[in-house]
Amino acid sequence: MRSTTLIRTSIVAALAGLVAASLAGCGAQSLSEAADATDRPAAAAMPVPADEPAKAVIEAVKADADLTAKLPSGMASAGIKWTTSVGYPPMEKWGANGKEVIGVDAAIAQAISRKLGTGMTIQDQEFNSMIPGLISGRYDALISSMTDNAERQKTTTFVDYVKAGNAFLVMAGNPQHIRNPQDLCGKTVAVVASGSSAGLAEQYSADCTKAGSPAYDILKFEGDSEANLAVQSGRAVATITDYPVAEDRAADKANNVAAVKIDGDESLWGIGIDNSKKAFAALIQKALQALMDDGSYGKILEAYHVTGMAIDAASINGGA
Repeated sequence: MRSTTLIRTSIVAALAGLVAASLAGCGAQSLSEAADATDRPAAAAMPVPADEPAKAVIEAVKADADLTAKLPSGMASAGIKWTTSVGYPPMEKWGANGKEVIGVDAAIAQAISRKLGTGMTIQDQEFNSMIPGLISGRYDALISSMTDNAERQKTTTFVDYVKAGNAFLVMAGNPQHIRNPQDLCGKTVAVVASGSSAGLAEQYSADCTKAGSPAYDILKFEGDSEANLAVQSGRAVATITDYPVAEDRAADKANNVAAVKIDGDESLWGIGIDNSKKAFAALIQKALQALMDDGSYGKILEAYHVTGMAIDAASINGGA
C-alpha cells in the first residue's frame, strides 16, 4: 500500500476558511437543494482511452436515473472532478499517449461517473496533496490506492472499493512451491532496503525461528528492479511487493515471474470524499455497489488481472 505523511490538523484549519469563502462566493448547493435532473443538461461522458484494458466494460455501463437525479446541479452539468496520483501500475498509469490516465482506479472512476449519469475529469496530483485538494474544493473525489484508516477519516469519508495486501514474486511456474511465508524459511528472499518489504521479511523470518525453522537469508537492494532481477536470475527464491504490483509484473510474460498472494494482511483502500459531502459519498457508494451487483466491477478487476482485490460490498469508512 502507499504511504503518506498524515494530514495535520493545522492544514485542515488553514484550509477551512478557504472552503467557507469559496462556498460563499459561488453559491454552492447542497445535495438536497439540487434541481431535478430533468431540468438541467447532463455532462457528456468522458471518452475512454483507446488503450484502456476495461474500455468495453466501461462503455457498457448504463446510468441509474434515480442516482443522477440526486447529484448536485453543478456536478451533473460539469461532471465529477476526480484526482489520482499517477505512477503506481496497474492502479494508476499513463496511457500510450502520455496524457490520458488509465489503470484500475481510473477505470472505476469512469464506471462510477457513468453509473451516476454524468461526465468527469481526472487530474494527476502529488499523493500527499490530494486530501487538501478535497478540503479546498478543488476536487470532488480521490481514487489513488489510498488506505482507509482512522487518521484519514478525521477529514475524509472513504467509500471502500478494493482490499490489498502483499505478495511474493517467484520464478514463473513457482518451481519451489511457495504458498505462504513459512515456505521460505531457510531460503533467500530479496527486498528493497528502505521499503516495507524489508520489514515484512524480517517479521516472517522471526516467525520461522520462533517455530524452530531456519531464518530467511535476506538480500537487500536499493530498488525494486534489483530485487526482481535477483529472483529472475535465480539468486533469490522470492521478493516481496504489493499484491497489485506483483500481479501487474507477473502478467508480462517477459518478466518470467509469478505472483503468490500473501493472505491475512489486507487493508481496505477507499475513494475519498471530503467529510462535508456525506450525501455525495453515499451516492458514490450506491453507484459502486450497483457496479458490483451487475458484474462491471469484477470485469474491470479482471481486465487488470487483480481479481484478488475484490470486495463483496461497498462500505463507508470500513478501514481500521
